[in-house]
Amino acid sequence: MGDSAVMDLEPVAGGCPGTLAVSVPGLLALNEDVELPLASAGKLLLLAEVARSVSAGSLDPAETVTLLDDDYCGGSGLLGGLSARRWTIGDLALLTAAVSDNTATNALIRRLGLDRVNERAADLGFVRTRVLDRIREPRLPEHPATFAVGTAAELARFAADLVDAADPAPWKRKLIGWMAHNTDRSLVPALLPHEPEDRDLPAGPVPSGTVWAANKTGTDTGVRTDVGVLIGVRRVGYAVLTLGLAGQEPALVTAVRQAGIRIGALALRRT
Repeated sequence: MGDSAVMDLEPVAGGCPGTLAVSVPGLLALNEDVELPLASAGKLLLLAEVARSVSAGSLDPAETVTLLDDDYCGGSGLLGGLSARRWTIGDLALLTAAVSDNTATNALIRRLGLDRVNERAADLGFVRTRVLDRIREPRLPEHPATFAVGTAAELARFAADLVDAADPAPWKRKLIGWMAHNTDRSLVPALLPHEPEDRDLPAGPVPSGTVWAANKTGTDTGVRTDVGVLIGVRRVGYAVLTLGLAGQEPALVTAVRQAGIRIGALALRRT
Protein backbone atom coordinates (compact mmCIF):
# COMPACT_ATOMS: atom_id res chain seq x y z
CA MET A 1 0.00 0.00 0.00
CA GLY A 2 1.52 3.29 -1.05
CA ASP A 3 2.03 5.59 1.94
CA SER A 4 1.86 8.61 -0.37
CA ALA A 5 -1.60 7.57 -1.55
CA VAL A 6 -2.80 7.20 2.02
CA MET A 7 -1.24 10.54 2.93
CA ASP A 8 -3.05 12.11 -0.02
CA LEU A 9 -6.35 11.06 1.53
CA GLU A 10 -5.60 12.71 4.86
CA PRO A 11 -6.74 16.21 3.80
CA VAL A 12 -9.91 14.68 2.39
CA ALA A 13 -10.57 12.84 5.63
CA GLY A 14 -9.74 15.99 7.57
CA GLY A 15 -12.41 17.90 5.69
CA CYS A 16 -15.01 15.17 6.11
CA PRO A 17 -17.32 15.91 9.07
CA GLY A 18 -17.81 12.22 9.81
CA THR A 19 -16.13 8.91 9.00
CA LEU A 20 -14.60 8.42 5.56
CA ALA A 21 -13.63 4.90 4.48
CA VAL A 22 -11.87 4.30 1.17
CA SER A 23 -10.51 1.15 -0.43
CA VAL A 24 -8.88 0.28 -3.75
CA PRO A 25 -7.33 -3.17 -3.25
CA GLY A 26 -3.56 -3.01 -3.09
CA LEU A 27 -3.47 0.70 -3.90
CA LEU A 28 -5.46 2.81 -1.47
CA ALA A 29 -6.83 2.30 2.02
CA LEU A 30 -8.33 4.48 4.70
CA ASN A 31 -10.53 3.10 7.47
CA GLU A 32 -11.24 0.24 5.07
CA ASP A 33 -12.08 -2.26 7.82
CA VAL A 34 -14.53 -0.01 9.67
CA GLU A 35 -18.07 -1.40 9.49
CA LEU A 36 -20.47 1.28 8.28
CA PRO A 37 -24.06 1.54 7.03
CA LEU A 38 -24.22 1.10 3.27
CA ALA A 39 -27.64 2.48 2.33
CA SER A 40 -28.48 1.30 -1.20
CA ALA A 41 -24.92 0.22 -2.01
CA GLY A 42 -25.91 -2.88 -0.05
CA LYS A 43 -28.24 -3.79 -2.92
CA LEU A 44 -25.15 -5.12 -4.70
CA LEU A 45 -25.37 -8.28 -2.59
CA LEU A 46 -28.93 -8.84 -3.79
CA LEU A 47 -28.03 -8.09 -7.41
CA ALA A 48 -25.06 -10.45 -7.22
CA GLU A 49 -27.30 -13.31 -6.14
CA VAL A 50 -29.82 -12.55 -8.90
CA ALA A 51 -27.02 -12.44 -11.49
CA ARG A 52 -25.46 -15.69 -10.24
CA SER A 53 -28.78 -17.51 -10.17
CA VAL A 54 -29.79 -16.31 -13.62
CA SER A 55 -26.42 -17.31 -15.08
CA ALA A 56 -26.62 -20.72 -13.38
CA GLY A 57 -30.09 -21.32 -14.80
CA SER A 58 -31.76 -21.62 -11.39
CA LEU A 59 -33.63 -18.32 -11.82
CA ASP A 60 -35.47 -17.32 -14.98
CA PRO A 61 -35.02 -13.62 -15.77
CA ALA A 62 -38.34 -13.76 -17.64
CA GLU A 63 -40.23 -14.98 -14.54
CA THR A 64 -42.86 -12.42 -13.60
CA VAL A 65 -43.33 -11.15 -10.07
CA THR A 66 -46.54 -9.46 -9.01
CA LEU A 67 -45.87 -6.51 -6.73
CA LEU A 68 -47.65 -6.70 -3.39
CA ASP A 69 -48.82 -3.68 -1.45
CA ASP A 70 -46.16 -4.47 1.15
CA ASP A 71 -43.40 -4.25 -1.49
CA TYR A 72 -44.10 -0.61 -2.22
CA CYS A 73 -41.74 1.80 -0.52
CA GLY A 74 -40.98 5.49 -0.75
CA GLY A 75 -37.58 6.93 -1.48
CA SER A 76 -35.69 6.16 -4.67
CA GLY A 77 -37.24 4.46 -7.65
CA LEU A 78 -39.95 4.59 -10.29
CA LEU A 79 -42.35 1.74 -9.56
CA GLY A 80 -44.31 3.78 -7.04
CA GLY A 81 -45.32 6.09 -9.88
CA LEU A 82 -46.01 3.43 -12.52
CA SER A 83 -49.27 1.58 -12.98
CA ALA A 84 -48.02 -1.92 -13.87
CA ARG A 85 -47.97 -4.48 -11.07
CA ARG A 86 -46.25 -7.37 -12.88
CA TRP A 87 -42.55 -7.19 -13.75
CA THR A 88 -39.94 -9.75 -14.74
CA ILE A 89 -37.00 -10.66 -12.55
CA GLY A 90 -34.76 -9.04 -15.15
CA ASP A 91 -36.79 -5.83 -15.09
CA LEU A 92 -36.68 -5.65 -11.31
CA ALA A 93 -32.92 -6.18 -11.25
CA LEU A 94 -32.34 -3.45 -13.82
CA LEU A 95 -34.61 -1.05 -11.94
CA THR A 96 -32.73 -1.80 -8.72
CA ALA A 97 -29.38 -1.13 -10.38
CA ALA A 98 -30.34 1.81 -12.59
CA VAL A 99 -32.54 3.92 -10.32
CA SER A 100 -32.05 2.11 -6.99
CA ASP A 101 -35.75 1.27 -6.98
CA ASN A 102 -36.76 0.42 -3.41
CA THR A 103 -39.97 -1.33 -4.44
CA ALA A 104 -38.12 -3.51 -6.95
CA THR A 105 -35.55 -4.31 -4.26
CA ASN A 106 -38.24 -5.42 -1.83
CA ALA A 107 -39.91 -7.60 -4.46
CA LEU A 108 -36.60 -9.31 -5.24
CA ILE A 109 -35.81 -9.82 -1.55
CA ARG A 110 -39.25 -11.37 -1.07
CA ARG A 111 -38.73 -13.65 -4.07
CA LEU A 112 -35.23 -14.83 -3.14
CA GLY A 113 -35.27 -14.52 0.65
CA LEU A 114 -32.91 -12.52 2.83
CA ASP A 115 -31.13 -15.61 4.19
CA ARG A 116 -30.32 -16.77 0.68
CA VAL A 117 -28.86 -13.38 -0.24
CA ASN A 118 -26.58 -13.34 2.80
CA GLU A 119 -25.57 -16.99 2.54
CA ARG A 120 -24.52 -16.54 -1.07
CA ALA A 121 -22.76 -13.29 -0.20
CA ALA A 122 -20.72 -15.26 2.34
CA ASP A 123 -19.76 -17.64 -0.48
CA LEU A 124 -18.32 -14.61 -2.30
CA GLY A 125 -16.12 -13.74 0.66
CA PHE A 126 -18.29 -11.24 2.49
CA VAL A 127 -17.88 -11.61 6.24
CA ARG A 128 -18.92 -8.30 7.76
CA THR A 129 -20.91 -7.04 4.79
CA ARG A 130 -24.53 -8.15 4.89
CA VAL A 131 -28.14 -7.13 4.29
CA LEU A 132 -30.08 -6.74 7.54
CA ASP A 133 -33.60 -6.04 6.36
CA ARG A 134 -35.83 -5.06 3.48
CA ILE A 135 -36.07 -1.38 2.51
CA ARG A 136 -38.39 0.57 4.80
CA GLU A 137 -39.60 4.16 4.63
CA PRO A 138 -39.88 5.06 7.44
CA ARG A 139 -37.65 2.77 9.51
CA LEU A 140 -39.20 2.40 12.97
CA PRO A 141 -37.54 1.54 16.30
CA GLU A 142 -38.71 -2.08 16.10
CA HIS A 143 -36.91 -2.57 12.77
CA PRO A 144 -33.20 -3.24 12.23
CA ALA A 145 -31.37 0.07 12.47
CA THR A 146 -30.35 0.11 8.81
CA PHE A 147 -30.78 -1.80 5.55
CA ALA A 148 -27.22 -3.08 5.17
CA VAL A 149 -23.77 -2.73 6.70
CA GLY A 150 -20.29 -3.54 5.50
CA THR A 151 -16.67 -2.55 5.06
CA ALA A 152 -14.96 -0.71 2.23
CA ALA A 153 -12.30 -3.42 2.02
CA GLU A 154 -14.76 -6.25 1.38
CA LEU A 155 -16.80 -4.26 -1.10
CA ALA A 156 -13.77 -3.01 -3.04
CA ARG A 157 -12.36 -6.54 -3.32
CA PHE A 158 -15.72 -7.70 -4.65
CA ALA A 159 -15.86 -4.86 -7.18
CA ALA A 160 -12.29 -5.50 -8.36
CA ASP A 161 -13.09 -9.18 -8.83
CA LEU A 162 -15.98 -8.30 -11.14
CA VAL A 163 -13.56 -6.95 -13.76
CA ASP A 164 -10.77 -9.47 -13.24
CA ALA A 165 -9.88 -10.42 -16.81
CA ALA A 166 -8.67 -13.81 -15.58
CA ASP A 167 -12.19 -14.75 -14.46
CA PRO A 168 -14.77 -13.62 -17.07
CA ALA A 169 -17.68 -15.39 -15.37
CA PRO A 170 -20.99 -14.67 -17.14
CA TRP A 171 -22.70 -13.58 -13.92
CA LYS A 172 -20.04 -10.94 -13.36
CA ARG A 173 -20.58 -9.47 -16.82
CA LYS A 174 -24.32 -9.46 -16.18
CA LEU A 175 -23.91 -7.62 -12.88
CA ILE A 176 -21.46 -5.10 -14.35
CA GLY A 177 -23.95 -4.49 -17.16
CA TRP A 178 -26.67 -3.64 -14.66
CA MET A 179 -24.31 -1.39 -12.70
CA ALA A 180 -23.32 0.42 -15.89
CA HIS A 181 -26.96 1.54 -16.20
CA ASN A 182 -26.80 3.37 -12.86
CA THR A 183 -28.14 6.87 -13.39
CA ASP A 184 -26.43 8.25 -10.27
CA ARG A 185 -22.90 9.36 -11.16
CA SER A 186 -22.94 12.15 -8.57
CA LEU A 187 -20.36 10.66 -6.21
CA VAL A 188 -17.06 8.96 -7.16
CA PRO A 189 -17.35 9.45 -10.97
CA ALA A 190 -18.78 12.98 -10.70
CA LEU A 191 -15.54 14.88 -11.33
CA LEU A 192 -13.96 12.27 -13.60
CA PRO A 193 -13.95 12.40 -17.41
CA HIS A 194 -16.37 9.64 -18.36
CA GLU A 195 -19.37 9.02 -20.59
CA PRO A 196 -22.34 8.14 -18.34
CA GLU A 197 -24.32 6.59 -21.19
CA ASP A 198 -21.54 4.22 -22.27
CA ARG A 199 -22.87 1.01 -20.77
CA ASP A 200 -20.86 -1.65 -22.62
CA LEU A 201 -17.91 -3.11 -20.74
CA PRO A 202 -14.85 -2.05 -22.76
CA ALA A 203 -13.23 -4.85 -24.73
CA GLY A 204 -10.14 -2.74 -25.34
CA PRO A 205 -8.62 0.62 -24.44
CA VAL A 206 -10.89 3.51 -23.50
CA PRO A 207 -10.29 7.01 -24.95
CA SER A 208 -7.08 8.49 -23.60
CA GLY A 209 -7.49 10.47 -20.40
CA THR A 210 -10.96 9.08 -19.68
CA VAL A 211 -12.43 6.28 -17.58
CA TRP A 212 -15.34 3.92 -18.01
CA ALA A 213 -17.50 3.64 -14.89
CA ALA A 214 -20.06 1.25 -13.45
CA ASN A 215 -21.24 1.72 -9.88
CA LYS A 216 -23.89 1.48 -7.21
CA THR A 217 -24.49 4.36 -4.85
CA GLY A 218 -26.28 4.67 -1.54
CA THR A 219 -28.03 7.65 0.01
CA ASP A 220 -29.56 7.95 3.45
CA THR A 221 -29.63 10.49 6.25
CA GLY A 222 -25.99 11.11 7.11
CA VAL A 223 -24.83 8.43 4.66
CA ARG A 224 -23.28 8.64 1.20
CA THR A 225 -21.71 5.51 -0.32
CA ASP A 226 -20.38 4.44 -3.70
CA VAL A 227 -19.04 1.06 -4.82
CA GLY A 228 -17.95 0.33 -8.35
CA VAL A 229 -15.30 -0.06 -11.01
CA LEU A 230 -13.30 2.37 -13.10
CA ILE A 231 -11.54 1.29 -16.28
CA GLY A 232 -8.85 3.51 -17.71
CA VAL A 233 -5.27 2.46 -18.29
CA ARG A 234 -5.94 -0.11 -15.58
CA ARG A 235 -9.04 -1.65 -14.04
CA VAL A 236 -9.75 -0.79 -10.43
CA GLY A 237 -12.51 -1.72 -8.04
CA TYR A 238 -13.32 0.76 -5.32
CA ALA A 239 -15.52 1.48 -2.34
CA VAL A 240 -16.03 4.83 -0.64
CA LEU A 241 -18.26 4.94 2.44
CA THR A 242 -19.12 7.94 4.59
CA LEU A 243 -21.11 8.40 7.76
CA GLY A 244 -21.96 11.71 9.41
CA LEU A 245 -24.85 13.50 11.03
CA ALA A 246 -28.09 14.67 9.47
CA GLY A 247 -27.43 17.92 7.66
CA GLN A 248 -23.80 17.08 6.86
CA GLU A 249 -24.61 15.35 3.58
CA PRO A 250 -23.20 18.10 1.27
CA ALA A 251 -19.83 17.85 2.99
CA LEU A 252 -19.96 14.05 2.77
CA VAL A 253 -20.59 14.32 -0.97
CA THR A 254 -17.58 16.60 -1.31
CA ALA A 255 -15.40 14.09 0.51
CA VAL A 256 -16.57 11.21 -1.70
CA ARG A 257 -15.92 13.24 -4.85
CA GLN A 258 -12.45 14.21 -3.68
CA ALA A 259 -11.69 10.57 -2.95
CA GLY A 260 -13.03 9.83 -6.42
CA ILE A 261 -10.44 12.13 -8.00
CA ARG A 262 -7.70 10.10 -6.34
CA ILE A 263 -9.26 6.79 -7.36
CA GLY A 264 -9.60 8.05 -10.92
CA ALA A 265 -5.90 8.98 -10.93
CA LEU A 266 -5.07 5.39 -10.01
CA ALA A 267 -7.19 4.09 -12.90
CA LEU A 268 -5.33 6.40 -15.29
CA ARG A 269 -1.85 5.66 -13.91
CA ARG A 270 0.29 3.26 -15.94
CA THR A 271 2.43 2.01 -13.06
